[in-house]
Amino acid sequence: MDGGSHKNWPIPRPGPIAGEAGVSDDALLAQIGVGDMAAWEAIIDRHLPAVGRYAAYVLGDTAQGEDVTQETFIRLMKKAQTWEAGGASLKSWLYRVARNLCIDHKRKKRPEPIEHAEHLSDPVDGHATDRRIDIANSVRTALAALPERQQTAIVLVHYQGFSGRETADLLDISVEAVESLLARARRSLRQALQPEATELLGEE
Repeated sequence: MDGGSHKNWPIPRPGPIAGEAGVSDDALLAQIGVGDMAAWEAIIDRHLPAVGRYAAYVLGDTAQGEDVTQETFIRLMKKAQTWEAGGASLKSWLYRVARNLCIDHKRKKRPEPIEHAEHLSDPVDGHATDRRIDIANSVRTALAALPERQQTAIVLVHYQGFSGRETADLLDISVEAVESLLARARRSLRQALQPEATELLGEE
């Protein structure tokens, strides 16, 4: 992402080293708010890859996922100067923005090629490759058929490693409601993905 438009920001007073793992997101955002581009790079390194994977998976399109990710971090840059420490976690804020942008993209999304699949096996093994493509397409189709909140809960918990509490915060619901969403989503996916459901989702 081009930071050139921010070259004239004031130089911040000395503070924690932006790249240190122990520096909190709130501290980095405070530094970003006064023009510290090293802090911005630290936030990018810390959060952009995971948000990008989430957006690409939900949309089933790497390019559109990149667009959503870029827009999410543009909005964060604008938000940094008014960020209130101690409120919502940055992780939840980023995923909430990305989720809403994904919803907007889905409403106007063009049809995607059915051959899209990730992590394919050895291309020399044509039968195995075809099988992996079939499974990938089946999973994507089944996820896309879920109600939006069920889909979000499944992707966050199963693919992004979110806890129930983090997912609840992002969706602004209770942990119990998240568990209910997950249970309903798993039932729907098992019905749609038999006989691969046990392998992909585990036992109830």
